Amino acid sequence: MSAMPAALAEVVAEFQEMTGQDKLQLLLEFANELPPLPGHLEEAAMEPVPECQSPLFLDVDAADRDNVRLYFSAPAEAPTTRGFAAILAAGLDGQSADAILDVPDDFYSELGLAKLISPLRLRGMSAMLTRIKRRLRED
Repeated sequence: MSAMPAALAEVVAEFQEMTGQDKLQLLLEFANELPPLPGHLEEAAMEPVPECQSPLFLDVDAADRDNVRLYFSAPAEAPTTRGFAAILAAGLDGQSADAILDVPDDFYSELGLAKLISPLRLRGMSAMLTRIKRRLRED
């Protein structure tokens, strides 16, 4: 049985407490909290996620398998994509590689956003997680 790291489970629980438009508001709040890229990272060196409807780039630093660092870059005018990236950053940054690999691929369905956000956008979130996992398996 796959499990979610506590930090990600907390984010999911937060979304489950909200209804309707409040879920979108929470997603926007997450979008505003997406951490800026550290100085040593540039978008050009990051992996693009073409499945996202807006330009999204991610970087997985698994030098320490017990403390994986995740970095995301998404434009301010793409709040949904930024929100998804921020959810993954809040829930998975600093977790172990094994914990991240154990996250259910469809965990985002538990956020309850399917009625509010197009399936295409939801696929973008799935694609981010898939790419992060792939990077961890390659390292």
